[in-house]
Amino acid sequence: MQRHMSEASTIYAAYAIIVCCFITTVLLPKASCCPLPVDCQDTMRAVRPTSGVYTIYPQGTGGFKVFQRRITGDVEFNRLWQEYQYGFGDTDGDHWIGNQRIHQLTSQGWYEIRVDMSDFDNESRFAYYRIFSIGNKESGYKLTIGEYEGNAGDSMKTHNGQSFYARDKDINECSKRFKGGWWYTNCHTANLNGLYLNGSHPSFADGVNWFDWHGHYYSLKTTEMKIRRQ
Repeated sequence: MQRHMSEASTIYAAYAIIVCCFITTVLLPKASCCPLPVDCQDTMRAVRPTSGVYTIYPQGTGGFKVFQRRITGDVEFNRLWQEYQYGFGDTDGDHWIGNQRIHQLTSQGWYEIRVDMSDFDNESRFAYYRIFSIGNKESGYKLTIGEYEGNAGDSMKTHNGQSFYARDKDINECSKRFKGGWWYTNCHTANLNGLYLNGSHPSFADGVNWFDWHGHYYSLKTTEMKIRRQ
């Protein structure tokens, strides 16, 4: 229980950990079906608890919006720049919601991003960044990313400030060589839109790679990139 409370206060900086006036310590789970509690009264309505320490979500914060997911490998991610611009796939499965939509969302205020990933041994890691946005089409959907926290390693730092490239709009042949659309920079330490290669692979850096966890010769089982307004 204490580990979960510590993680919540570190990862979800926009949340608040408060002491409510009621005896035991409980950490409310984040519910996807229901409104998140914004104060002590909401915790009472949710679970009728006793006094203790609770996680609340003050006005202005909320759940994460997923814009990228890889879970099955059923959707091809080695696509054209315009396809990445407008999005593809199924939001219930593998998908990219589109750079234009991500730009529109992150232009509305300060956003943060969490990247969750797992490997084929069912181990999980995450990377969290306090600032995330991408620019408009004219900037090439330029990436801005801030301070890192997590246990996956900071594989996004080298991509900060880069425009987005795909196989028909490329830089240094990175997209063509590494089989995805991404903020490539001669070329990558993260390639979450690369080929879905089911774990270890002999080819160099063309899988769903996160260099600081598994290097350039291991393609992850699942990834999920999601943003939330601070």
